[in-house]
Amino acid sequence: MSTPQPPMPQTAAPNWQAAPGPSYPTYTSPIPVVRTHLGHALSSEWTKIRSVRSTMWTLGVFVLLVVGIGLAAAALVAGNSSDGSLRAENPLSFGFFGLLLGSMCIITLGVLTTASEYGTGMIRTTMTACPTRGRVLAAKAIVFFVVAFVVTLASAGLVALADVAMLDAREPTGQEWLKGTVGISLYIALLGLLSLVVGSIIRHSAGAITIMIGVLLAPLVIALFMFSESLQDLQQALFEYSIPNQLSVFYEQSLSESGPSGWDPLWIMLGVTAAAFAGAYALLEKRDV
Repeated sequence: MSTPQPPMPQTAAPNWQAAPGPSYPTYTSPIPVVRTHLGHALSSEWTKIRSVRSTMWTLGVFVLLVVGIGLAAAALVAGNSSDGSLRAENPLSFGFFGLLLGSMCIITLGVLTTASEYGTGMIRTTMTACPTRGRVLAAKAIVFFVVAFVVTLASAGLVALADVAMLDAREPTGQEWLKGTVGISLYIALLGLLSLVVGSIIRHSAGAITIMIGVLLAPLVIALFMFSESLQDLQQALFEYSIPNQLSVFYEQSLSESGPSGWDPLWIMLGVTAAAFAGAYALLEKRDV
């Protein structure tokens, strides 16, 4: 038999001490860390839209067209009309021509507000700074809508006041003043907002502008060349729901006896813009930047 080995003596574990060294204070950033919200996105988009040259050029041309053509049309009519021949006319309606042409500038600015960032690559910086894509789209829409509405209202109001003073026509009613200034300004701002959404969907400035110019003018132009009796119903619908005719409804000067009337064009444009906005939001969440 083997003899048992005696147990080995246990030694105490060494007591390791950290080497003495200098202690460094922790760094505190002087920049306050805050939780971002829609207000920050609005501030960013406002800085963008007012600092790019395209905004000043397009809005400047818009004001020139609306005011210039509106006053020129009223002056031409006033110089070639006999006394009392305009007693039954609404003097605000002579601002229609300038607003129709000027709406192309609002369409262009709406498209550029979104599509231009995809062309320059700036959209990557935007989405990095604000990863919540829906917030970016909402901020662009709000800032653009306010700018377009204010500029349109100021231009249309100036033309309306000048036309009333220049023409020997009847005094517009309160409802006509409201529709001829605020109503049509809301409509054109919504038309520009629809262009902004189309620019977000197409992601190409020239393509989106072409589509929106077609939406503005193509239905009316196509309807003018429909001579077949079998196409009369379609021709009538194109006349009634074309954007130029809907603009004229705000001045009680519709091209047809049926179709939208009163405030109907505003609700139609609001519904179309809301549907397009929902589609743009869904695509923005699914697509890569």
